[in-house]
Amino acid sequence: MGAEVLEPAQAAVDDVVLSWDGEDVLAVRLPQLSDSLDHILAAMERRHGMPLAALDRKAKQEVVRLLEARGAFAVRHGVETVAGALGVSRFTVYNYLNRENASKNA
Repeated sequence: MGAEVLEPAQAAVDDVVLSWDGEDVLAVRLPQLSDSLDHILAAMERRHGMPLAALDRKAKQEVVRLLEARGAFAVRHGVETVAGALGVSRFTVYNYLNRENASKNA
């Protein structure tokens, strides 16, 4: 997901410092959520072997379902980012999300 391992002394306020037996051993700097979404989309393209925009409707719906499960839409502009990667409108992404949520509640 693009995290960076650092020496504990290099840790910033937002970094995660890991300790072992009371001693700080390393720090992990997590990427910004928006950067993580870009990494996830790139990984999905590699998995499918083609740009996400080239997928059929059913495959795009599956991508949206997986992205929702990973929290992609909690990221600011997440819907817009995903819509651009899928080559669809924001309205279409919301329809995919609504369809998925309706099937969960049925």
